[in-house]
Amino acid sequence: MSRIGKMPISLPSGVEVKLQKRNLTVKGPKGSLTWDFPRRVEVRLEDGILSVTRNRNDKQSRALHGLTRALVNNMVAGVTEGFTRKLEIHGIGYSAKIQGEKLVMQVGYSHAVEVKIPKGLSVECPDATHIVVSGIDKQAVGQLAADIRRYRKPEPYKGKGIRYEGEVVRRKAGKAFVGGGA
Repeated sequence: MSRIGKMPISLPSGVEVKLQKRNLTVKGPKGSLTWDFPRRVEVRLEDGILSVTRNRNDKQSRALHGLTRALVNNMVAGVTEGFTRKLEIHGIGYSAKIQGEKLVMQVGYSHAVEVKIPKGLSVECPDATHIVVSGIDKQAVGQLAADIRRYRKPEPYKGKGIRYEGEVVRRKAGKAFVGGGA
């Protein structure tokens, strides 16, 4: 039995859940999320508690059991609290700002990098070197943060680039000076 899959999900006050065949809709104070769960698992709502069970005991069903429970739990957490990912920009002349519906970054290229902000997500720049991505869908927030980071990954020699808040970049020693020689 999946340790994660068998844990029940208690619904906080203000959260509504609708189950229709294979479709799950979760509504809360921050918004609404909908997901079609796989046929190999069942989601049940009883007395304000969601539970996930599997129909078979084959390998794929066991894998989907814990995954489905985690995704449903993320939906409940997203509509109540939401999710955020914070990014830091390191490097001389590197900066970011919001212009309309786009995030515009100067990250060492000859041109500015523009990232369109998808609907349902919000991006803030509290200052020129920090970016905050937030929304109710954990997957969408993480994907946008990864896409932003991909424009200039942190490099190991000077540590310049875009990194997640708290991410540690292992630094390498540069080319060592070999003295002597005339």
